[in-house]
Amino acid sequence: MNQTFCNTNLPPRDAIVDTVRAALAEDIGSGDITAALIPASNSATASVITREPGVLCGKAWVDEVFAQVDSAVKVNWQHQDGDQVKANDILFTLEGPARALLTGERAALNFLQLLSGTASLCARYAALVEGTGVKLLDTRKTIPGLRLAQKYAVACGDCYNHRIGLYDAFLIKENHILACGGIAEAVHAAHELAPDKPVEVEVESLEELEQAMAAGTDRVMLDNFSLEQMKTAVALGKGQVELEASGNVTDQTLLPIAETGVDYISIGALTKDCKALDLSMRLL
Repeated sequence: MNQTFCNTNLPPRDAIVDTVRAALAEDIGSGDITAALIPASNSATASVITREPGVLCGKAWVDEVFAQVDSAVKVNWQHQDGDQVKANDILFTLEGPARALLTGERAALNFLQLLSGTASLCARYAALVEGTGVKLLDTRKTIPGLRLAQKYAVACGDCYNHRIGLYDAFLIKENHILACGGIAEAVHAAHELAPDKPVEVEVESLEELEQAMAAGTDRVMLDNFSLEQMKTAVALGKGQVELEASGNVTDQTLLPIAETGVDYISIGALTKDCKALDLSMRLL
């Protein structure tokens, strides 16, 4: 895994702090009444293991959970974000007040299992197209409030980020085209509105591809094209415009799509269909 890539894509600290604060507020509420059964003076140690193999992701969120619950808790990591881990590996250990360890447990594991699950799925998809030169992209189909976290997890799984939101790039789809009066009109308006922002147009036919290219778009999304249509699109657009395949991409269709020669494949499943990694915490 590319550790530097993971590290440079860590979301701003303020975003992590705010996300963790919200998670703890919904879980703890007016107080952890079960942890209150334990004498406040009791200390404990614990270990967190993974019950299945995968790619670790989410250290910063775990660290922040325990920092907010009780700064006396020490988190000792055995692995780094982006590491491949095996079943029964110890991911990290904890030392500190017993109440704090148990109060922070669920929020910490929720972040770690979701982000590790996202990274693990991305790594599996990336391995399927290794050597083809295609880049796999995420989408905006993320869990509300966790977009930056999941986008980071995608990078840790050796895939890439599409636009972050509605503000950093244009993605002109069918309804935008209809409302603007055509592809050329929409692309021209985008260039006028924000000339420094990349412009992508989603097309549903080779004719629309040619219109988008003539309009000067930066990238064209081939929506639900057949493999033969994709190959034709590559022949038409290679070297002139970036081409992105999208629509009904699965682990079965991924490699044949990559082999058509498109530059990118966007996959909503990378963030919306991920299965959380199975983790467990035990007091020692």
